[in-house]
Amino acid sequence: MGIFQDKIVIVTGAASGIGKAVCEQLSKAGAKLVMADINEALLKETAQSISKGGHYAKPVVLDVRDFPAVKKMVDDAVAEHGRIDYIFNNAGIGLMGEARYFEYDDWKKVIDINLYGVVNGVAAAYPVMVKQGFGHIVNTSSLAGIVPTPVEVSYVASKYAIVGLSNALRIEGEDLGVKVSVVCPGLIDTPIQDSIKLIKVDKEKLKTIAPKFMPAPDCARVILAGVEKNRALILVTGLTKISWVLQRISPALIRWLWKNNLKKFRELY
Repeated sequence: MGIFQDKIVIVTGAASGIGKAVCEQLSKAGAKLVMADINEALLKETAQSISKGGHYAKPVVLDVRDFPAVKKMVDDAVAEHGRIDYIFNNAGIGLMGEARYFEYDDWKKVIDINLYGVVNGVAAAYPVMVKQGFGHIVNTSSLAGIVPTPVEVSYVASKYAIVGLSNALRIEGEDLGVKVSVVCPGLIDTPIQDSIKLIKVDKEKLKTIAPKFMPAPDCARVILAGVEKNRALILVTGLTKISWVLQRISPALIRWLWKNNLKKFRELY
């Protein structure tokens, strides 16, 4: 991963999970990190752990829904380092339950953090990268951004939008020197699994049908390999790759498979 040596990299959602794992591997590859997260205590702990290894890791407490704050983070990085090479728009939250039970705020919070968190990162960093003539934007979507998975409809809406945004922006940015990739992880072992809001779902019962999760460090390695190769779509886990192929071959088959899964899910009520 020599391409990351001395590169200026911003990562949101950097305190834990995929973001933390990406930061740890980027630091070992010689990148200089601006690490952003809303969880101040955990962010500082993670940044300090990386810094102790002799790596540059600047923590920035940030709510990705706050565009002025996101823009300030980007502008401050440019002012200090003269450029930004990468931004990983990774921050996100989950919500599980049937849409019929959602409150409006359930929709809004997921969309605001997952989608507008990415939009704000793009809006702040993309003009800078266009002006400098180089840069790479990496947006985190999900398996749920390429396959319509039930019982997380607001999450699906946000993640599908990120895939579309990234693919369209990649076309616009190519002749301007800006690369854009979108990451679609499958089931990854991260704290989001514990913090996810469940609506009319029994957490203990849910564990009985939970499949195996990929460790976050393994996920990060796949992501960074994909970024290094400038892949437009970075698929993580075998389930994601198989689901993507099936979705392209037969959307009706995917809907049938997920409908059967929905029946199992409803048994958890």
